[in-house]
Amino acid sequence: MKLFSKILTILFHPMLMPTLGIFFVLNAGTGLYALPFEAKRLVYIIVFVSSCLLPVSLLPLFWQIRLIKNFRMETARERVYPLLAAGLFYLLGYMLLSRLNISPLIERFVLASVVAILLAVGVSWFWKISIHTLAAGGVTGALFGIMFRYGVDLFPLVSVMLVISGLIAMARLYLNAHTPTQIYTGYVAGFVIVMSGVFFV
Repeated sequence: MKLFSKILTILFHPMLMPTLGIFFVLNAGTGLYALPFEAKRLVYIIVFVSSCLLPVSLLPLFWQIRLIKNFRMETARERVYPLLAAGLFYLLGYMLLSRLNISPLIERFVLASVVAILLAVGVSWFWKISIHTLAAGGVTGALFGIMFRYGVDLFPLVSVMLVISGLIAMARLYLNAHTPTQIYTGYVAGFVIVMSGVFFV
């Protein structure tokens, strides 16, 4: 069970969830599936590089200058600078996507994700909110926002994401990485922020 929980936390790592979210957004029945292949590929590249590749590339530096003790970042304060860097990189990704003007929906999803990351930065100064469930809640919230704003039936995707979210929460609890309150708070915060960004902005 411990190995299974570790695999889940790697497969659905917060730095990979924005790319999964973009996959859902592009295939959510809003017409974005009709975008040219080159445009889709560019979106995937920008989101993956800005939300995963660039933040991960800085972790050895943070470790070298002792801002983090290890790559697991087990304390709340250790997460502040990596999260801040991730937020800034993702903000750059948003700015690039907005200049390309591919889709307002994609821009709203990315911008709302930036807000969620920056919230996590602020909270992490004094409390260890779950970034895993924050990211899962954000992707789930995006699906709900799209469903209500565009009137498309996303029940199958929502069901899949709810199962994934439950598995992530279970894994983090089993690994004693968070308390239930930290798990639930992260999920609700991510859900509300990204759903609001997709639906209202």
